[in-house]
Amino acid sequence: MATSSKRDYYEVLGVGRTSTADEIKKAYRKLARQYHPDLNKEPDAESKFKEINEAYEVLSDTDKRSMYDRFGHQAVGGAGGYDPFGGFGQGDIFSTIFDAFVNQGTRTGAGGPSTLRGADLRYPLQIDFEEAIFGTEKEISYQRSEACGTCKGIGAEPGTDLVRCTKCNGQGEIRTRAPIFNMLTVVTCDQCGGTGKTIAIPCHTCKGEGRNRNTRKVKVTVPPGVDNGLQLRLRGEGEAGLRGGQPGDLLVALSVREHPLFQRNGNDVILELPLNVAQAALGTEVKVPTVGGEETIEIPAGTQHESIFRLRGKGAPSLRGQGRGDQVIVTRIVVPTKLSDRQRELLEELAVEWGAEPIDKREGGFFSKIKDAFGI
Repeated sequence: MATSSKRDYYEVLGVGRTSTADEIKKAYRKLARQYHPDLNKEPDAESKFKEINEAYEVLSDTDKRSMYDRFGHQAVGGAGGYDPFGGFGQGDIFSTIFDAFVNQGTRTGAGGPSTLRGADLRYPLQIDFEEAIFGTEKEISYQRSEACGTCKGIGAEPGTDLVRCTKCNGQGEIRTRAPIFNMLTVVTCDQCGGTGKTIAIPCHTCKGEGRNRNTRKVKVTVPPGVDNGLQLRLRGEGEAGLRGGQPGDLLVALSVREHPLFQRNGNDVILELPLNVAQAALGTEVKVPTVGGEETIEIPAGTQHESIFRLRGKGAPSLRGQGRGDQVIVTRIVVPTKLSDRQRELLEELAVEWGAEPIDKREGGFFSKIKDAFGI
């Protein structure tokens, strides 16, 4: 074994050659906190901190540790240099070539993304009928995870590096070959979540999560013409990603309050217009409410129950900018339930004119018989 100016890695961490992985990790964390440049202002703190990280990078990796135990520093990076393969052995090289041809670049381990996108959030927002027609702007407040300001979302204490995952050897995935049919099974590493890296010293602010729970306020622009069930997507306003990954989106689910007069049917606005018998029979002009103000329409003589009138372009605007819907007016002929003496007299005269004498005036009618029986 060639001589080296480097200190023995076990000596650097102050552990024995038979130490377990947990003992090595515990020793590393203790020394890393002691010599962290942000906490230790001694002149040689930074160089010692780098030496500690280098030692742990090797001794925390089963394969590297085995090579180091057999051949010393040169086996894991040479005397004072670095491994020309960046820490990959022959098995890693052939694995990468295999993935390139078989998986066609779909790996999610060390050669793939090291971050995870944040989850989308959903926020229910109720608006008034008129706000749905004309559009509005609302400020909403909700809870979400945001990237830790101390570690910038990485989860590791500032100044420390992520280390290679010892379970998957930095690949981000665990591969097992079944004895039957020689079938290869690939699953995401549950220790590093597929990133190939783990945190040696967690951030003191977020405890290694990389995210903190905060209240977020945003303004939501609701475009004109929206309706029940529509979702507005606000890019990047969802949960923060892991390890500095892209944030998710915020989905604002709209619901529209019922209006006392209007209903929606697509881009058309429906209004029921009550008319009395005289208005329907004789015709009239009436003022009707619309979403944009009052309009006067002419009701022709002889208008029937559930007749339909349209006010073109007085409905809801199209979300695609292709004009507006109509206001649809549906007539409802209202029959009075209570009559004054004069109203009754006029209707009785009208009934005679139409040849339909009221039932209680007919000779021998049901009500006439009741009156005779009681002497009314």
